Amino acid sequence: MKNLVLIRHAKSAWDQPFLSDHRRPLAERGLRDAPRMAQRIKKRGIFPDAMISSDAERAKSTAFITAEQLKYPREKIILTQHLYHASASQILQFVQQCNETVETLFIFGHNPGFNDFIWEMGFQIDNLPTAGQFGLRFDTNSWKNIGPENAQKWFFDYPKKES
Repeated sequence: MKNLVLIRHAKSAWDQPFLSDHRRPLAERGLRDAPRMAQRIKKRGIFPDAMISSDAERAKSTAFITAEQLKYPREKIILTQHLYHASASQILQFVQQCNETVETLFIFGHNPGFNDFIWEMGFQIDNLPTAGQFGLRFDTNSWKNIGPENAQKWFFDYPKKES
């Protein structure tokens, strides 16, 4: 069984109109929601073997906050530009290259790629909100074999959902 948790970056700030999209930091709400959501995943007893994040500031910050809450070593987080505005197929290719020793993988990134990936795996949601988490389980022992045919919805959580 392979476990994948998609975590959309927390709410980003828009108060600096000339700042590039890639460099936008978390807003006050994002700084409040990210640790709360990390605590909720911790209460589920879910801990990552690996964490990979888009290198965009808002995704990276969400990953760092989550790592701190889960006592995951910050220096082990893999940051990559390949998850910044990645499509569903790019996300799938990226996950399929994951080291097979990893059983539970957390990925931090963006919409619309995450929404599209969830749909491609066979699950219809309106939207993965900021700081939202969507967990999938795959009935396979190899990341190379994950797909809609062996995907199971594990959980779906987001800040405004009743915990």
